[in-house]
Amino acid sequence: MKVAVIGTGYVGLVTGTCFSEMGNDVICVDINEEKVNSLLNGKITIYEPDLDVLFERNLKQGRLHFTTSLEEAVKHAQVLFLALPTPEDEDGSADLSYVLNAAAEIGKLITDYKIIIDKSTVPVGTAEKVRAAIAANLNNSKPEFDVVSNPEFLREGIAVEDFMKPDRVVIGTSSDRARKVMEELYEPFVRQGNPIIFMDERSAEMTKYVANSYLAARISFMNDVANLCEVLDCDVDLVRKGVGSDARIGKRFLFPGIGYGGSCFPKDVKALAKTSGDAGYEMRILNSVMKVNERQRLILMEKLDRYFGKDLEGKKVAIWGIAFKPNTDDIREAPALYLIEELLKRNCKISVYDPEALENLKKYFPGQLEYGTDIYSPLKDADALLILTEWSLFRSVDFEKIGSLMKSKVIFDGRNLYSREKMMEEGFYYNSIGRKVVEGK
Repeated sequence: MKVAVIGTGYVGLVTGTCFSEMGNDVICVDINEEKVNSLLNGKITIYEPDLDVLFERNLKQGRLHFTTSLEEAVKHAQVLFLALPTPEDEDGSADLSYVLNAAAEIGKLITDYKIIIDKSTVPVGTAEKVRAAIAANLNNSKPEFDVVSNPEFLREGIAVEDFMKPDRVVIGTSSDRARKVMEELYEPFVRQGNPIIFMDERSAEMTKYVANSYLAARISFMNDVANLCEVLDCDVDLVRKGVGSDARIGKRFLFPGIGYGGSCFPKDVKALAKTSGDAGYEMRILNSVMKVNERQRLILMEKLDRYFGKDLEGKKVAIWGIAFKPNTDDIREAPALYLIEELLKRNCKISVYDPEALENLKKYFPGQLEYGTDIYSPLKDADALLILTEWSLFRSVDFEKIGSLMKSKVIFDGRNLYSREKMMEEGFYYNSIGRKVVEGK
């Protein structure tokens, strides 16, 4: 099938590459000429495990193309995916300008039947707005078209696996013609029996927001539980295991930490709360989720203040992990950004290491931070180490080397990577989330 993907950001590039891997002829469009040239030259523009292998293979075999010309893409494809940014507006709503502007341009260009698919995360009612924008710009021949809502459920770090073997595919359409095409397009991805769920467009749009908001709620709930565990001298890891073994609850999204971040959860939770407020209904649980997360992003700052007596000026703080989660270079709304801002206000010296996200971090804090070349280089003469992302390479480390490099053997672990018993054995002061502090030697 001939497919166009408009937008080559995280969702667009994964979508286009994975569709080409199934034998489709895919063209991806972006207005950023530098990015398109990089992609045409075989240089992938995001970090996502396993994506490079599929990208290189399909580019070489001629199934994956890139262009800056929307007209070329519209002529090429029967189905056009809108994978465009929907950034948070000042009032918390999703900014649809990129999506609607693209829809208007598509309306001017189509001459025969097309299916335009909202792949971006968009508020309820967006499919109707996209349909109206296209219809208002059609040429005199008034070609037929359908607008479909097909939200993505990709987890950064395992997005290729999620796309190639989805738990489910959600498709919102009221058109039998579009339904048949979409079913044909996705059938190769669900051969193991996972469902393609058809529904109306509004319900599909709502499904994505509810899924992300519910997962965000689980994270905030467990972070709240972890904070209470510290007050009551409980161990949140044991509590988590006991709760997660209940089949009604399950084990996932019960790990406490320093709050959720990334391109989806913060923006989507706010957008759903804004949609709810606009409709005259207050989602009180969702508002509480956001408040808990705002505090949790700085929970390690509270711990640092207690340990150092709020006197952090001139202290050197080493940081492991900047990305909002492992296996990605994405730092959008990463809790690390908020913590670094606070540390800079206290006139701390900050040295950081992340295996993938440092180049993105440099854009946020130009000239203000030191950047390590490996996991140990930021530790020299550090007064404390903060662990903010649970990268695998942080799990098995040389604690003797860490202790010899640091001024003080002090670790604040925002991801609970190490056992308290191991930290006692190694003689570190170790302060984690929801567990009793190891006081060190």
